[in-house]
Amino acid sequence: MPQLPDDLDAVAVRTWCSLALEALGRERAEIDAINVYPIADGDTGTNLYLTVESAAAAVEAVFAAHETGTTAPATADAVRAMAHGALIGARGNSGTILAQLLRGMAGVLADGGDAAHLRLALTRAAAAARQAVAHPVEGTVLTVATAAAEAAQGDEPELRAVVRAAYEGARAALARTPEQLAVLGRAGVVDAGGRGLVAVLGALVEAVTGQAPARGPRTGSGKAAAPVDGGSVVGLPVGGVPVPAGGALVEGPLDCPEDVGGGGPAFEVIYLLEARDEQVDRLRTRLDALGDSLVVVGGDGLWHVHVHVDDAGAAVEAGVEAGRPYRIRITHFATESGHDVRVQAEPAQRAVVVVVPGDGLAGLCTEAGATTVIARPGEPPASGELVDAIRRAHAREVVLLPNDAALRHTAAAAAEQARTEGVRVALVPTRAAVQGIAALAVHEPDRGFDEDVVAMTAAAGATRYAELAVAERQSWTMAGICQAGDILGLIDGDVAVIGADVPATARTVLDRMLAAGGELVTLVLGEDVPDALADALEEHVREGYLAVDTVVYRGGHQRAPLLIGIE
Repeated sequence: MPQLPDDLDAVAVRTWCSLALEALGRERAEIDAINVYPIADGDTGTNLYLTVESAAAAVEAVFAAHETGTTAPATADAVRAMAHGALIGARGNSGTILAQLLRGMAGVLADGGDAAHLRLALTRAAAAARQAVAHPVEGTVLTVATAAAEAAQGDEPELRAVVRAAYEGARAALARTPEQLAVLGRAGVVDAGGRGLVAVLGALVEAVTGQAPARGPRTGSGKAAAPVDGGSVVGLPVGGVPVPAGGALVEGPLDCPEDVGGGGPAFEVIYLLEARDEQVDRLRTRLDALGDSLVVVGGDGLWHVHVHVDDAGAAVEAGVEAGRPYRIRITHFATESGHDVRVQAEPAQRAVVVVVPGDGLAGLCTEAGATTVIARPGEPPASGELVDAIRRAHAREVVLLPNDAALRHTAAAAAEQARTEGVRVALVPTRAAVQGIAALAVHEPDRGFDEDVVAMTAAAGATRYAELAVAERQSWTMAGICQAGDILGLIDGDVAVIGADVPATARTVLDRMLAAGGELVTLVLGEDVPDALADALEEHVREGYLAVDTVVYRGGHQRAPLLIGIE
């Protein structure tokens, strides 16, 4: 049995994220089913899962980058990665609030993970979440977070006792939410976001104590059994109307001002925003006038914006005026009749979804007819983003090109999810953007699906790939010891060349790769790489290797200054 932590260290944070992801995975469908506030769009469980998935991936990246092998990363690194991952991957109203809760906790836990720090972390988290919501409403996840923080207060010295108290306080508050928010009472359900938070806190209990907390319904006032913490017994809701386990029964019109169906905004707009604090203050004021359900979370120059509006363009324009918005997602809600007013076009027979490392390649692939997902430096896409892209492609058959070995499992999960929605998905395991370009070049939508997938897979497999990177620290590599600032030439994922500058290292990498033969060299230049480098490398290939052609693309803002492909 693993040793239980005396405080919330990096390993415990990693375990917490993993267990929270498992818990939300188990309960996702049930949480989706009871989602009636602020919009009955049935996606709260999914949004929470995708948010925690991004947080867990960020923590795993910290552990993967830790090279000593004998000690774990610092707690501060783990909790900050968790918060940052949740921020960039937050989905929906509930996911955005959860990201702020985790950010509030991280600000305290970075200084210590004992009982006293955890009590303060829960208090700061609840306060930060309320501050991020333009118009806080009781009976929601905010209420549950506040109750958890209050229940944890005291002078108990043991971390285990604090996490159990917070969890029990959250459960009790969750059971009372139907009494506080009319729409929940009429539907006979607890708040979906609050239930998700209870699942996350339950995972924290298990990470710290080694035991999963008790599950099942909990009544806050003796009036109604509530579907909390994974329990399948729902019981009698307020009003005495039975509700089936895992489902939500909404009777009569929802006539509260906050209720869906009462003329609420038509669109959900979400984006990440790079902006200064004073610009965000003005943005909040403008977005608050445009719509409702406004939540703005983050800090230190990076923010996550969520709002429900009728004018989606105005919401995005406000972000442009405040700073640089990206990863923009606009979702159209159902109308009062429960049907989407948009006319859905007939699905295409086949489409390609490709992950690209920069804006330049995104434009290139879009021109070729592909649906793109941009993987920005340090921000790999989560499976939910890939699923969204597959949906946007709107095709019966989809070829998915992840273009990164680290995205293999994420892409597989997205493909599996899309298959459950009736889309035939083939995952071509491309490990680099140049392999994706090669695969896309031979794509022919008019031939049979299997034949097309085989041809694209063969083209990708026949493309050797390399990239140049800048060493961040002294390290052992396959090519020897590198120092911080050295230029590394990675061939097929392994460091093969250590150089002092980009041009010389690139020439050496090209020579090594072309020694094994090749007919076409593909160069993808990063944003700050001058055109002169491409001209010099093209001349180097032309003079040294007869009958080898070179093509050059601008990749835009990407992690590597240069990507190389040899076919």
